[in-house]
Amino acid sequence: MTGERYELRAGVHLARLDAGVRLFAWPHAETLGELTRDELDLLRDLAAGPRTAGGPLVERLRAGGWLKITITRDGVPLYTLDPLRPPPPRPAVPERPVLSRFATLRREGEALVACSPLAWCDLYVHDPGLVGDVVRPGGEVLADLVWAGLAGPEEAEDRELRFRQWAPHELEFHDRSRVGHRGYLGDGFGGTFWARGRFDPLPARPRPYPGRAIELPTPDLDELRLKDPSLTDVLEGRRSVREHDDERPITLGLLGELLYRTARVRECWTADGVEYTRKPYPSGGSVYELEIYPVVRNVAGLEPGMYHYDGHDHVLRPVREAGHPAVRRLLTVAGHGAATGRRPQVLLAVSSRAGRLLWKYEGMGYALTLKHVGVLYQTLYCVATAMGLAACGLGSGDSAAFAEATGRDPLEECAVGEFMIGTAEATR
Repeated sequence: MTGERYELRAGVHLARLDAGVRLFAWPHAETLGELTRDELDLLRDLAAGPRTAGGPLVERLRAGGWLKITITRDGVPLYTLDPLRPPPPRPAVPERPVLSRFATLRREGEALVACSPLAWCDLYVHDPGLVGDVVRPGGEVLADLVWAGLAGPEEAEDRELRFRQWAPHELEFHDRSRVGHRGYLGDGFGGTFWARGRFDPLPARPRPYPGRAIELPTPDLDELRLKDPSLTDVLEGRRSVREHDDERPITLGLLGELLYRTARVRECWTADGVEYTRKPYPSGGSVYELEIYPVVRNVAGLEPGMYHYDGHDHVLRPVREAGHPAVRRLLTVAGHGAATGRRPQVLLAVSSRAGRLLWKYEGMGYALTLKHVGVLYQTLYCVATAMGLAACGLGSGDSAAFAEATGRDPLEECAVGEFMIGTAEATR
């Protein structure tokens, strides 16, 4: 015999106001008004754990999306509908239902969780034997999957442009990295410092590469202030220039000036056991997880190869020789990414030491890294334009080649951006 149990979903708080009892799970809230003592006791019971309940208050809470609904069989939990927003009316089960192409299945604790950015709830399967019921016509699980928005008519999502234009992983990423139906500040989203006390944060300075450091010239900022064009001229003159003049390659001095003006460490300090830095571009929480690796093909005064820019000391540290297959591949992929087929004089491979961010931020860490990449791109574009260099940000690159060339574990440091730098060809 099947039944239902209810409990308040996670992250829901109760407050007593002049207008009565108010439920809130930031940024959502609903005022219930004045409640009887029995209703207040019921609310406390529902907050304590799943139970069988009924009545007008339960129906109102259920309609508002405040209650988790657990389906039981002979008292044993089978699956739970965990709401993210108020549920819609139950639709009819189509003749040929299929799982949504946006639905994913993952493990959480001992349960299997089916979720989708299009669904009003997540579905937690407590009995793995029920997975087979998903494809069984007439099954109760299937009816609830359709109600949840995790399944629907065959090919329904392929008929509408608003569905077709999204790839599943892109819609999932968007949904998970924004405050909305899922994002609750203080309950698993935002700068929660969730890892504090569990493990130590990563230091601001990455593990150095062996080999003799190459000192870079330090530009005179006062002199640059006098000769730089105005901000308006820089922004209006900025262009993506994809081809370089190899007869007059960029110099070590110019490369050093660009890196100094865009990515040097200006300040470093420690607070509550966490190392913070300050660079010329902004970074969420002053974490600065991004690193720059110049992959050099043609620079006057510098041997070809892959280097790491140490912004603390303003030096380049050798990473890999130019003949290494992964280094060659990074430059080749960059040329194809720029749609020219020509390898740049310098490719600035941008990496993220993801743990620097993920130690503090939940749910939005990787999205924040990509925002930082955009900020760094704009900073590189502006400074390169002021210096008269050819600059071009790329939309993608070879992450596997980066990992192979650096020897870094991709889960600890991964490639997240690529930017080409060189000298512009003379106008003919």
